Amino acid sequence: MIRLDNIGKQNGKQILFIEASASLQKGEKIGLVGPNGAGKTTLFRMITGQEQPDEGQVAIDRGVTIGYFSQDVGDMAGRSAAAEVMDGAGPVSEVATELKELEAAMADPDQAGDIDAIVARYGEVLGRFEELGGYALDARAREVLAGLGFSQEMMDGDVGALSGGWKMRVALARILLMRPDAMLLDEPSNHLDLESLIWLEAFLKNYDGALLMTSHDREFMNRIVGKVLEIDGGALTAYSGDYEFYEQQRAINERQQQAQFERQQAMLAKEINFIERFKARASHAAQVQSRVKKLEKIDRVEPPKRRQTVTFEFRPAPRSGDDVVNLKQVHKRYGSRSIYAGLDFQVRRRERWCVMGINGAGKSTLLKLVAGATPPDDGTVTLGGSVKMGYFAQHAMEVLDGDRTVFQALEDAFPQAGQGSLRALAGCFGFSGDDVEKRCRVLSGGEKARLVMAMMLYDPPNFLVLDEPTNHLDMATKEMLITALAQYEGTMLFVSHDRHFLAALSNRVLELTPEGVHAYGGGYTEYVARTGQEAPGLRS
Repeated sequence: MIRLDNIGKQNGKQILFIEASASLQKGEKIGLVGPNGAGKTTLFRMITGQEQPDEGQVAIDRGVTIGYFSQDVGDMAGRSAAAEVMDGAGPVSEVATELKELEAAMADPDQAGDIDAIVARYGEVLGRFEELGGYALDARAREVLAGLGFSQEMMDGDVGALSGGWKMRVALARILLMRPDAMLLDEPSNHLDLESLIWLEAFLKNYDGALLMTSHDREFMNRIVGKVLEIDGGALTAYSGDYEFYEQQRAINERQQQAQFERQQAMLAKEINFIERFKARASHAAQVQSRVKKLEKIDRVEPPKRRQTVTFEFRPAPRSGDDVVNLKQVHKRYGSRSIYAGLDFQVRRRERWCVMGINGAGKSTLLKLVAGATPPDDGTVTLGGSVKMGYFAQHAMEVLDGDRTVFQALEDAFPQAGQGSLRALAGCFGFSGDDVEKRCRVLSGGEKARLVMAMMLYDPPNFLVLDEPTNHLDMATKEMLITALAQYEGTMLFVSHDRHFLAALSNRVLELTPEGVHAYGGGYTEYVARTGQEAPGLRS
């Protein structure tokens, strides 16, 4: 369906692709992976014709329709979310537009002389509309939007009033409703809650077209793709299997290449040593010459290109008392909506609670109550003795001083720390080289989130309250964070839609449902085993 033949591409001084080739066949579901800046988005843009390769060609079979979802959704306003989604449904949406124009023409007195032709055309277009399933379009659009977490009210409201994250969901719904022959999805799992993520997973599994996607959610990637395409050092390499298989295979390949490299280096050292010892002796001239020629012909084995992996180790956090936080008879309302009515909840030292519930269940509100960011309407929230809290929320990024650089922000927060220590901290959270000189105002949302997290974790609290800490983190940074938090000796209360993060770090689950609040001993994995569901909103 889609072929990349010996493509070359350079952005400024950076070479992205060198004679790279790959293909996407009918029905294939491929995960596109590679370090940040490797060229994943550029590859999507070349397939859609938004950019051209410098060399080689992108070949697409005649008649193949392509739907491309990117993080850059543009401006949306003036229509309902449902209308915006239906507008992207391909031919049927064009036919629907013509139907509306013909209906207006039939009611226009100025066009009365052409009424026979208009009515005849209306009959043809109506037949085509029915043939394309036009009458089911609204229902299908609403089904997709509901799957992505929209209420009926949001579906009918002006899309311009939605936040950036919800507009992303509208843009994604447009592509899903279109059901093109090939979908290109750039980070579709961003901005989704767990219920929507699981719904999307099922949708994509049942989608019979070709799929090429990126995602920083390893569980999501694992369950959908049957092949992985890696961009590394300008080359495209395909691995048959899911993301986990790719990781294992890549590690095996690296070990084999390292062993080959070491064997060859030992052989070369031996040969060079012989040449150096005997090059001045006439009696060995023929042998020396023979070995020199042999060395010239040898194909050199390169050492494996190792991905830079960073680790972050917590300093020991001060010990808190056994009672970390206690909520008694807490009530919280927003307008006419009651979020909590008499909530009792206690967190003890070294417990790691993950909070689960559908959108609007009160997950972030609970974290705000515990962190003191919002007061209860009634009842008490009491922190225990010697508790030092670190609270990560998306709005925490607003406190960064836009004029300070990343490094200056870290220096301001930790004036006693050495430069080497702060540079290592910045590196752990994805700021290497010149990145530390970026001013905070030009940082992306993801970069701001990483900086705030670095500042919070360097001088560790003994109680971490984390609201979606993995949003915007790439897989490598996420793995680093999970590894670090697994060693953390303190207490945690967190919300996350990343199942790998949930399973790796929780030892308690607090489930918020319309029927009430339920606590489960054991972590997320045990919760799934006991309830038979990966998220509360999926109960049948």
